[in-house]
Formats: sequence, C-alpha cells, structure tokens
Amino acid sequence: MHPVGRTILERWNALPRDEAERYELASVPVELALRTAPALINDPDRQVAALSELAQATPTDPSIYRRPDEHPLAVPVHIPGVRTAGTFPTRVETFGRFELEVEGPRDDVQPYLEVVFSAVIIGPSGQTSVEGFHDGNGIYRLRYMPLEPGTYSFVTLSNAESLRGHEGDFSVTAPAAGSRGPVRAEGRHFRYEDGTVYRPVGTTAYAWLHQSRERRDRTMATIRNSGFNKLRMCLFPKWFAYNEAEPERSPFERRSDGTFDFARPDITFWREVERRVEELASLGIEADLVLFHPYDRWGFENMGSANDDRYVRYAVARLASYANIWWSLANEHDVMVFKTASDWERLGQLVQTHDPAQHLRSIHHCLEFYDHSREWITHASIQSAEVERTAEWHERWGKPVVIDECGYEGDLQYAWGDITAEELTRRHWAAAIRGGYAGHGETYAHPENELWWSAGGDLRGKSPARIFFLKDIMDAGPDAGWEPAAGAWDYPTAGVNNTVFISYLGLTQARHHLFLLDPTRSYTVDVIDTWGMTSTTVAQGARGRIDVPLPGKPYIAVRFVAEP
Repeated sequence: MHPVGRTILERWNALPRDEAERYELASVPVELALRTAPALINDPDRQVAALSELAQATPTDPSIYRRPDEHPLAVPVHIPGVRTAGTFPTRVETFGRFELEVEGPRDDVQPYLEVVFSAVIIGPSGQTSVEGFHDGNGIYRLRYMPLEPGTYSFVTLSNAESLRGHEGDFSVTAPAAGSRGPVRAEGRHFRYEDGTVYRPVGTTAYAWLHQSRERRDRTMATIRNSGFNKLRMCLFPKWFAYNEAEPERSPFERRSDGTFDFARPDITFWREVERRVEELASLGIEADLVLFHPYDRWGFENMGSANDDRYVRYAVARLASYANIWWSLANEHDVMVFKTASDWERLGQLVQTHDPAQHLRSIHHCLEFYDHSREWITHASIQSAEVERTAEWHERWGKPVVIDECGYEGDLQYAWGDITAEELTRRHWAAAIRGGYAGHGETYAHPENELWWSAGGDLRGKSPARIFFLKDIMDAGPDAGWEPAAGAWDYPTAGVNNTVFISYLGLTQARHHLFLLDPTRSYTVDVIDTWGMTSTTVAQGARGRIDVPLPGKPYIAVRFVAEP
C-alpha cells in the first residue's frame, strides 16, 4: 500500500484488518474500499470527508520511504593478512561443482560488508569472472559449474591479502550419468544444456524452507513421490493469510531484539537451502528461487538498495553452481511499493551479470505485467487465470510462457485459492495446447494452516495425477513440444507438420465431431479423457474427413498420429 494512502486510511480507521484483506482490497477502487470500511459504512458524512482528504493528497513516489542504506556500497579498503594454501578438486565433472576453500579475514572485519573475493577462471571457451563468499568462521568459498570438458585454470582477486593470488588448474571430464546441466529457454519451450527436452511441471510451496524440520522433511518426502519437476519457493519468509508464524531461520541473523541484521547472513539457513536444493537436484527437480516478495513483516522488502544488491550477489555466489537453480526476481513485483522499475532492472541485470551459469531468470506480477521482452528475462512468469492468452503472450514477448500462478486447487474464501481440481487440470491443458505451461498450487483449509501452497507438508488434491497424465501425453510427442496449429477453428489444436496433432475440447461435451485430415496421409485417432486419464484408439488408417465418436462429457482431447 502506498505510504500516503496508508496514513490517510489509518487516520480514518479504514485500514485492512489483516494481510489477506489488504491483498483483496488492492485491486478495488479506493472509494469503494473507504465506503465499505466498518468504521465508515454507516456514516456518509465521514465517508465524504475521508474521500475529500484522499483526493487532495499529493501523490508521492513511495521510493522516498525506502529504508536508508545503513551500509552504503563503498570502495573496498586493503585488508592485510597472510595467505595460506587453499583446497580445491583437481578433477570435476561437466555440470558438477568446482569449489575453492580458503581462509581469510574473520574477527577483525565484517566479511559480508568489507571483503571482496572473486576469481578469473579460464577454460576452453574463454574466461569467466566468478564471485566468492564468506561461509562463516573465516572460511571463504568460490564455486563454479563448468559447462564443457577441458582444462581450466584460475587465479583469485581480493582486497584481502589472505584471499588474493590463489591459483591452480583443474580438469573437467564428461558429465556424470543423468547429469544434463541447467535448463535453457528455446522458442516456446525448454531444453537442458545437453539438449534433452525439459517440460516444466511445477508446483508452489512458497515458505516451506521456513517451516519446522519435521515439515521440511515431510515436504521433501511428498515431492519425491509426486512427479513434479519444478518447485517454486521463497528465500525470505512469508507473512500472509494462513501463514502467520515466525520463521525458524531466514537469510539474515536475528538480533536479540527480534529484528534482522542485514550485515550478517545466517550461514545455517543458507546451508539448509543448499542441502534442499541438492536434494531436489537428486530427484530431477528444478529449484525456482524467489528472491523478493511483498508479504513481509520483518523489513526484508525494504532493506535499502545497497543491502538488496549485496543479498542478490551473495545468493548468486552461493547457489549459481547448482545446475537446477532458476532465479525468480520477485513474486508480485508490482505490489512492492518500495521498489521502482529502475530497481528491478538493476537487480535483474545484477543476477545476469554475476551468474556464470546464466540460469533462467524471470519476474512475476500481481496486477500489471512486467515487460518480459527485457534482455535479462529468459521466460515470462505469469499470474493469470486467462490461460487462453498463452499464445498471445508468447507472440508479445517471444519467450516461453510459464503461468506459475493460474489459480490454486482448494476451498479458501479467496478467488485465487478456491478452484476445483477439474478446473486446474483444464487450465493446464488450455495453456499446453497453446504452447505454454501452467503451474500447480494447492490451498485446502487445514486446522494447523498447513496449506501446501505456502507451508508444504502433504498434498491432498486430485489435480496432480491429471497434470502428470498431461505430461505423459506431451512426452509421447512431438519431441520438440506442442506448437499451436494455425487455422484451428472449433477447438484449440497443437501439433507439428501434420505428423502429430491434438485438439482439446475443454468444457464442451459433444457426442461426435467432424475433423478434416490431410487426405494424403493416414492417421491413428485416439480419444483422451483428460480427467479419467485414459486414451482409447477409435480409428486407424483415417484420412480426409472423419467423424470422431466422443463420450459426450467435458475435458476430452483428440489426438491424431500420422502412420508410417
């Protein structure tokens, strides 16, 4: 909420009662919000006075309310010391991790604020600059994920004598079995670095990293057995409806007064993040890390630009060597009133500049789209129930479209968390048939507020199995991914060169339908029940006009596969 508006609403006792209500009121006219406030609803005169004051208020750039930089960025000063030998592996697999460990400044400096540590790594395709980080107790690490085999060398740079001038060589071998490297965007779709097709089937558990150890373990057990291959999650804790609990730990250490010290990363928390990211990697699951979000009561959304920059660079330095990382710059960037468009551009370019592996990068909105054509953005991360616009969005930005938030299967009082499993499954199909990908989330009310969408734990809904069935259908071909077919009339259709194509009938319930096929080719025709998860062959050798018998119920697709 804009600080000027908040001050006026507070004076008239018209503030939203909680975070959930604040969210719900964000998209309604201010006049309506004021007139329906419990303190004003029966007093028209006070309503008029409040609206008059609001109308006369001078709009103010909310960035002026940004926290002053307690620790401004400054030119690094020389730090004396003695260099001792570091340790590093002399052999690393492609897509594995080279890690240099060295001892450096500790008690006499503030490592996070004062020490600059990096290396130049020279490999078969040239040189790369890689930043290191302090990992507690005077131990500094520098991590790098090589993307190709060959011979590599490195030399370190630093303002601290003990960290400067470390050098060495290491060899990079072929990838380990099953290691495919980071995911890359390609047209409408995605592939791993080694060229293998990747189709995102993602889910969201925003704050699972900040739950109890028991719940974190249970979340991992759930996703291990689920079939999802992407997990969207926040680095900062979340304060919102059904998620009003203090985190065990966060990216920064907590002071004795309960506030957080933005000059001291919580090393224990970051090591837990690394452990969980590695666990996800072992399961073939991508970790889509949300760097910022507005649902905050601890001050993380308003740390000041210098603290923002340090935090982003620290996260990249620690985590960019993990092949399964994606960077989501923000969840609902446009609700974070303390940041401007120039802030997001700076932070996005910061991630792009300092990530040697060039992992996927996105930014997610609430009410207003970001310009996903920006060079630092690799794919469009969307919040919308209008999944039928997927092809339009790709044409607008020329990048893969992932509707990470198209609505959640659940029974909450909010429109974003009350759709049926059938509807969420339909939205996944509607996005896929138009060349995009939708995301899963689950929000069933729970006596202990254990909602998967935020806290993780256990999945209770019926949509996941149907979403995985969709992926099986997509995996059956074409390999390059579904491309929207030009000229489809009655039903949205996807396919490739008349060899494989599929029409999705959605909410319609026809008993039969006439399809026109290439008369020079023969096709096998399958009727797919996307909810019942069955595929039935109804014709072979079909060509030209074919009247396909249908079951007369919704959520049906028809697939045509060209015969040899």
